[in-house]
This record gives sequence, structure tokens and C-alpha cells, in this order.
Amino acid sequence: MTAGFVTALLAFVLTLYPLEGFAIAAGLWRVWSDGYWYGFVHVTDQTSGLYAAALGAVLLVAAHWLAPLLLNAHFRLTGAVLGSDQVELAERVRVLTETRRDAVDTSAAELRRIERDLHDGAQARLVAMGMDLGTIEALLEKDPAKARELLAQARRSSADALTELRELVRGIHPPVLAERGLGDAVRALALRLPVTVETDVDLPGRAEAPVESAAYFAVSEILTNAVKHSGGDRIWIDMHLAEGRLRVSVTDNGKGGAVIGAGSGLAGVERRLGTFDGVLAVSSPAGGPTMVTVEIPCASS
Repeated sequence: MTAGFVTALLAFVLTLYPLEGFAIAAGLWRVWSDGYWYGFVHVTDQTSGLYAAALGAVLLVAAHWLAPLLLNAHFRLTGAVLGSDQVELAERVRVLTETRRDAVDTSAAELRRIERDLHDGAQARLVAMGMDLGTIEALLEKDPAKARELLAQARRSSADALTELRELVRGIHPPVLAERGLGDAVRALALRLPVTVETDVDLPGRAEAPVESAAYFAVSEILTNAVKHSGGDRIWIDMHLAEGRLRVSVTDNGKGGAVIGAGSGLAGVERRLGTFDGVLAVSSPAGGPTMVTVEIPCASS
């Protein structure tokens, strides 16, 4: 700001100051009884006034060359100050555009998965059960034993369909997450794993529901990767909420070598977190251990 002020002021001073020298040479020097300093010229009579006019002429020629340069420097400085956030803003817009596209793609893929699971799973079982019930109705009088067999089969099909529907609902939004919060949902998730899991949860309140859902599925994917690929037998989960950020670290004692690559589960987690301005960091040297850290901005309630 100081440099911009100086460059703007000098551009006008260099243009106007020579006019003062011409005015002094024209007789303005007589106003001051003790003389007047114009630049380095002490004007006390008409001769020295002419010297002031000569200096003014030199300054006017210099101003004709320097003033545009000073104004150009001023505009550059002003543009640098006022436009310093433009790069960050453009990057922010780019990130938001990508995360929005990823969110739309993820939602579409999730809808397709739900449709496929319903069509290939519960819907197929319900259709088969309806056909069995029709057959049972026709066999009730002709072959009661066969009807009872088909009735037992229909009962099993209804139980399987109900189980599949529950699993599907749990995959969309686990009931324990909605009822008891992220900490207990992660603990329940850890209990189903075939390895030893230690959890350290410090959540003074509950985060927003979308943030909790994103964090839960991120942890679920990370744990699945750890069980499938790490080769370790112990996993540590550290989860805490502080300074408006939810931070979850998942560490295993496996062989290491995990990377965020195209098509990997971790890449999908990173895209999901990007919707919430979250970040995913992976530390996985050869030989282990592997630490995957998730951080999401959020506010607790």
C-alpha cells in the first residue's frame, strides 16, 4: 500500500511541480520577501526565477517519460494487492467443481448399486416367494405334504429377503449411526472385524449428520482395506473432534505399501471427503505400519 501511494503521488507531483517553476519565473517569487526555494534553486530575483523555470522545464521533460512508468508500476502494485486472492479463488472454484462432479457421480453410482441390489436380491426373492405361494395354493388339497415343503421354503425366502433389505438399509445409513452417533457406530463396526481392534474415541458432541455419514463410510472402507491387504492382526482407531475438525486415524501393523491410486478404495474415500473439504493422508512405508488419517471440517452440537 505504501509503495502504491508513493508511485501514484510521484506521477502527479512530477507533472504539476514544473508548473510551479514557471509560475515563480513569471513573478510569483516577489510574494516571499526572503526568497523561495524551488528544488535546489533559491529564487530571490528574476534571474534566479529564470533558473527555476529552466529546472521546471527539465522536470517536465522527465515527467513526460517517468510519469507513465510510475503509473504503470502503481497499477501493477494495485493489481497485485487487489488480485492476490484471485488465484486462490480460482483454485477454490476448481476444487468445488470437481468435488461437486464427484459427489454427483458417487450419488449416481450409489443409486445404481441400490437398484441392482434390490433387483437381484430382495426383489428376486419376493417374486420367487409369490410364485411359491401360488403353487402352494394349488397344492393345498392335492398334495398337502408338498405344499408344506413349499411353505417352509417360502418362509426361508421371506427371512432371507428381510435380511438382505436390512443389510441394504445398513449400507445406506446404519441405524446405530443415526441413533448413537459416530463413536458407537465405529465401535460396532470394529467388533465385526476378524482382527483385534482398539478404539480411542474423544467426541464431546455430535457432528452434522452428513459429516458423520462420510466419516463412517470412510473408516469402513479403510478398515476393509486394512483387513484385506495389510496382512496385520491389530488395528488402532483414534478419533477426536477439536477446533472444528473431526480427525480419525486408522493404524495397522501390516506390511505397508498402501497408496492412493486410481480405482483404489482410498481414492474413492478421498473423492467422498472432498465434498466436505476433507483430506485424506496415507503414511505406509514398506514393512509397515500403515496410518491413514481422515480430517473433515465440522462443528459439534
